[in-house]
Amino acid sequence: MNKNLLNNSITKTLGILLILCWGSAAFAQSKISGKVIDKQTKEGIPGASIRVKGTTTGAVSDFDGNFSVQAAVNSTLEISFIGYTTKEIVVKNLENVSIEMEEATNELQQVVVVGYGAQRKVDVTGATSSVKGEDLAKQPVMTPTQAIQGKVAGVQIISSGRPGSSPTIRIRGTGTALAGTATLFVVDGVLTDDISNINTSDITNVDILKDASATAIYGSRGANGVVIITTKKGESGKMSINYNVSVGTRSAANLVKMANATEYANYVSAASGKIIQPGQISTDWYGQILRDAFMQNHNLSIAGGTDKAKHYISLGYLGDEGIVIKNNFKRFTARLNEDISLHEKVKVGISTSFANSRDQNVNLNSAYNNAYRAAPIIEPMVNGKYGNTSVYQNVGNPILDINNNDDYTVINRLQSSGYLEYTPFKFLTFRSSIGSDLNYKNARVYNYQFNNDLTTFTAAGGNQRNPNSNLKTSTENFFRWVWDNTVTFNKQFGKHTITLMAGTTAEQYTMSNFEAFRKDVPASKNLWFINTGNANTSTNAGDGDKWARNSYISRLNYNFNDKYLFTGTFRADGSSRFPLANRWGYFPSFGAGWILTNEEFLKNQSVFQTIKLRASWGLVGNDRISSDGYLVTVEPNLAYAFGGGTATLGSAITQIKDPNLKWETTEEADLGVEFSALNGKLQGELGFYDKKSRNLLINVKVPSVTGDKDGIVLTNAASIRNTGFEGALNWRDKINEDMSYRVGANITFNKNSIIGLNGGQPILDGGIGGAQAYTTKTDNGQPVGSFYVLQVLGVFQTDDEVNAYKSANGQIIQPSASAGDFKYQDTNGDGKIDDNDRVFVGSYQPVAYFGANLGFTYKDFDLSVDAYGNFGNKVYNGKKAFRQAMTDNIEASMAYSRWSRGSGINNEPGANAGNLPASTYFVESGDFIRINNIALGYNVSSKILNKLKIASLRVYVTAQNYFTFKKYSGFTPELPGDPTKAGIELNAYPTTKTLAVGLNVGF
Repeated sequence: MNKNLLNNSITKTLGILLILCWGSAAFAQSKISGKVIDKQTKEGIPGASIRVKGTTTGAVSDFDGNFSVQAAVNSTLEISFIGYTTKEIVVKNLENVSIEMEEATNELQQVVVVGYGAQRKVDVTGATSSVKGEDLAKQPVMTPTQAIQGKVAGVQIISSGRPGSSPTIRIRGTGTALAGTATLFVVDGVLTDDISNINTSDITNVDILKDASATAIYGSRGANGVVIITTKKGESGKMSINYNVSVGTRSAANLVKMANATEYANYVSAASGKIIQPGQISTDWYGQILRDAFMQNHNLSIAGGTDKAKHYISLGYLGDEGIVIKNNFKRFTARLNEDISLHEKVKVGISTSFANSRDQNVNLNSAYNNAYRAAPIIEPMVNGKYGNTSVYQNVGNPILDINNNDDYTVINRLQSSGYLEYTPFKFLTFRSSIGSDLNYKNARVYNYQFNNDLTTFTAAGGNQRNPNSNLKTSTENFFRWVWDNTVTFNKQFGKHTITLMAGTTAEQYTMSNFEAFRKDVPASKNLWFINTGNANTSTNAGDGDKWARNSYISRLNYNFNDKYLFTGTFRADGSSRFPLANRWGYFPSFGAGWILTNEEFLKNQSVFQTIKLRASWGLVGNDRISSDGYLVTVEPNLAYAFGGGTATLGSAITQIKDPNLKWETTEEADLGVEFSALNGKLQGELGFYDKKSRNLLINVKVPSVTGDKDGIVLTNAASIRNTGFEGALNWRDKINEDMSYRVGANITFNKNSIIGLNGGQPILDGGIGGAQAYTTKTDNGQPVGSFYVLQVLGVFQTDDEVNAYKSANGQIIQPSASAGDFKYQDTNGDGKIDDNDRVFVGSYQPVAYFGANLGFTYKDFDLSVDAYGNFGNKVYNGKKAFRQAMTDNIEASMAYSRWSRGSGINNEPGANAGNLPASTYFVESGDFIRINNIALGYNVSSKILNKLKIASLRVYVTAQNYFTFKKYSGFTPELPGDPTKAGIELNAYPTTKTLAVGLNVGF
């Protein structure tokens, strides 16, 4: 062999051996250990994901943030955790690797929950918003929806101060008139319309799906938007115990000032021409039935687990007396969330919550009305006897209205969901989950017997009496189950990432209720049973409901190189609420996104970290109608005389129904931009939407037929359109290591209108009695529930003005009027004032609603302020319109600013007997701005905590609803109600303000 050739061979062999040795050293796998910590607090972060870049090897940090992973020295670790910025580090040593994580300022990189899955916010092509559970828990509220108010663009939340009530939620306007308007809530996979049983402290996150592209995966349930609630889960590692408590007082936020005895006497004297003496009594009736109420909220939770099993357990108690005397609400909650890893490929879990609520309700319908109308010159009570308000008017004593009855409701609710998840391959997951919602409600209303004599009242006579005691008991039970089965494929092919989900879901709801009534039941609570009453006065009633849905769902998510995004969903829904021919509805959606900042032409700029354009289109449905809406039923036991003879009992069809009812369908197009700028300090979102709801249910006039009562039929014959713009901006920054702040604001502009009744009858609604049989009209070209009233032109200053107000043919238009009365517009020019002269003057739906928030931290102190408001809407002062007699009380403003001869006052009539027709006089501005919440907290420093041997301790004081700036003269411009009659204040529970102190402690 040639010597040179031999030397070359030896050299090559040695080189290869050196390369192999170096390679084996470089890629030798070793156990690397370390800790993931928060950069600011230096505390360990549990549940952080640690992955060796370019491989599938990884680990999860334990409760204290510790981890260990098999990796080579000089390899790169990717560390991520929700709420923190993803970080990469190159491993230089094997032990004590300390990884500091910074709180994420770029919200677009955070994970949000969508229907049947989760995505990074930046990958979502639909309109969604997210609120953290910790932000909700800062407010002393009963339901999480109250705490969301003002925090999300496109979401209007109208709350009531009554304990136990749930707020009304409208997402991007009202999309129906007669079908259900409830927003769909999904709590750990369980579908429901009511979350009054959910403890706010148990919530990790609330994700809101707003447009049809995002909600179409829920098909028939998504027409009014979807709110997904995720509750807390346990983490592996050391057990943690947290106790949160807040106590405080509630009171009425805005009271209407009523006339005192002197003002009342002067007004009634002027109206009646008879002198009324005020006497020595001046009763504030609202002051008699309202109070400062005590509230308390306690929550205890335990979380922990191992790599195999994680658990979260919580107990909660909420007590709210309510600001109306005798009112009292109590709620106890318990929750168990358990996740178990049976195998590296098999996981199971269960989420169960139980709630028991007890509500001592009050009879506001009569008490509030009577408190407004009752004469202040009557004493409320003297020596245990009630002041007889009936001496002056047909009004009961408001205190007796409340004390006369005992209205008590108990609700037990069990909500559960369980899942089985099997992952045979890393890219393929099968998931089966079943959820149930059981509700058992028992109610009892007892009315005491009392007479209108001197044993009950300070003065005999009057019409307020109840000659026979009576008892009504009722039970209402419902059971809902939903079963989902999905398979998800997720895989990356180079620059292409595909996620495909498909599955089925089934749902069934069953409800039954029964009530019984008897008179002469004894007054002792121990004897409040139906069988103790007079059997001859017994009446019973009951009904129920049952419906089912079966659905097929699918969704495709495609991501190319983190630049171009596409989402397509399709759902087929079958509902038993429709006839066989129209039972199935099909709801597709498409969405596209473009992340501009990942394009080469924006790579070198430093202003924007993320800019995403998104566009989407989708269809969703609404089947929330009566389950027998298309079924013609027969009414039995009707008398009919054949040939003029004796009446014979028989059965007949008494209504007409459309046998071809079909789905209400909402089509929505959405265009938006989301961005993060200035190193994540500025986050923003702008969106435009056009939402058309078609085939809406409405009553149509039809030719009368034999047996038909009303001559109308419920059918699909209307369309509603909502168009709008929404925007949100949030700024976060640090002034120095000790000081940081945040400022955020959002606003939504929405236009709602009926765009076609197609033969349907305009809906007249909002009647408040007396001369005001209706106050709203839902008609073409107008918003749903628009106020439809007479136009007030001013006040007749003299009798000559009355005579001078004539039609074109010289006819006096208001011949029965006199000086001091309102002058109404003769809109149609027929020479008289009647309902044909009514005009549209706006609706309860605002032109815009908005929210703002401010946060500031200095060392261990934190301060937050939240505000909410709306403008451009109208409200109706129904309680003022309900004055039925000249002896009814008046608001103090009417006493001071009323017309009198020579005064020239043109916006307030002279003293009158009430019972005025519906007019613009009662329609007021609904604009308001309210400071929702002010919270000041102090987090005890780690040095003190170490001495106390506790993990965390925060004390705080909070003021809710303490400042409201409004134009409306009534209690509150926030007036929930059905779409066609919302915005009318008649018996509204006043908005409450709360001052509370709290303590959060962790072990």
